Amino acid sequence: MITKPDKNAVRKKRHARVRSKLSGTATRPRLNVYRSNQHIYAQVIDDLNSVTIASASTLDKELSLESSANMDSAVKVGELVAKRAQEKGVKTVVFDRGGYLYHGRIKALADAAREAGLEF
Repeated sequence: MITKPDKNAVRKKRHARVRSKLSGTATRPRLNVYRSNQHIYAQVIDDLNSVTIASASTLDKELSLESSANMDSAVKVGELVAKRAQEKGVKTVVFDRGGYLYHGRIKALADAAREAGLEF
């Protein structure tokens, strides 16, 4: 019997392939997204100095979400991470979708970050 690899293994392989070509700098950091079944997390990372500049997730107390695993919560996290990044002086980023397909919650977070003023 042939078994196919699980979705997360395929995602990790795709992410590793993308990350080999994609890196954040101090002038243009990387906006990284991680999505679990319950939550969504976003970080703005300077890979050269190994520093997280800004982060936001559905676990943040200031969001006070009813449900953390839907499109509305992804939009709020995108707006929050963009606001926090701009407070630190970051205007442009490189988008790292973490191996996930650009669809659903990932797309909602990216669009909200763009609307809030981040350029990528």
